[in-house]
Amino acid sequence: MTYSLLISDLHLDPARPEHLAALETLLDNHAGKADRLYVLGDLFEAWIGDDDDSPFNRQAIDAFRRFSDAGSELFFMHGNRDFLLGDKFADDCGGVLLDEGTVADLYGTRALLMHGDSLCTEDHAYQQFRAMARDPQWQQGMLAKPLEERRALAQGMRMQSQGNNANKPENIMDVTPAEVVRVMEEAGVRHLIHGHTHRPAVHDVALKDGTGTRWVLGDWGELGWWIVADSDGLRLENWEIS
Repeated sequence: MTYSLLISDLHLDPARPEHLAALETLLDNHAGKADRLYVLGDLFEAWIGDDDDSPFNRQAIDAFRRFSDAGSELFFMHGNRDFLLGDKFADDCGGVLLDEGTVADLYGTRALLMHGDSLCTEDHAYQQFRAMARDPQWQQGMLAKPLEERRALAQGMRMQSQGNNANKPENIMDVTPAEVVRVMEEAGVRHLIHGHTHRPAVHDVALKDGTGTRWVLGDWGELGWWIVADSDGLRLENWEIS
């Protein structure tokens, strides 16, 4: 049986080596067996540019390269932590960068793929930051800074984000239902797959022409999460990360 896998929100970080080890196991176990792997954003806790060739980053890239060299296709999408991932990273891994809001045909199931941060429209402060961070000129300015300066900036941004999120109401950090309906109807799909919120679940969505489904991938912590797609449909699953 042919199948594909979808993951997101691994937040790979040298401080949590068990997550990179779990990713390596996943990739090695499914290389040449899975048709495709989709990584829907926040692969890294922070990505400061494709020129950051640290041993940790190199280890992740090498694992993806083994997967793609075995004949499995590989796709990446930007998240809110790794929006500076570039074509060089994707090329080194043997993969392709996808645009936010790509529609994929998963064995007869058409699904809209997103990271999910753009769906949280009530978080106005974050949406302002997102617009700035996705601006090509802002990114060029950031990437022009020395690596050490970028590392310090990324650390400061993470701390600021953690502090801001601690004071935000829970509801504005989740997706806006009306925005979910809008993007699904605009794309003409009954299935939406995303991460970002760290709230893994499967939700019914009331669309104009019937009921759709919103699939939410979980972040990797004590558990790893993926969606398996095959001719039987979609399944949200998890496993324990030791």
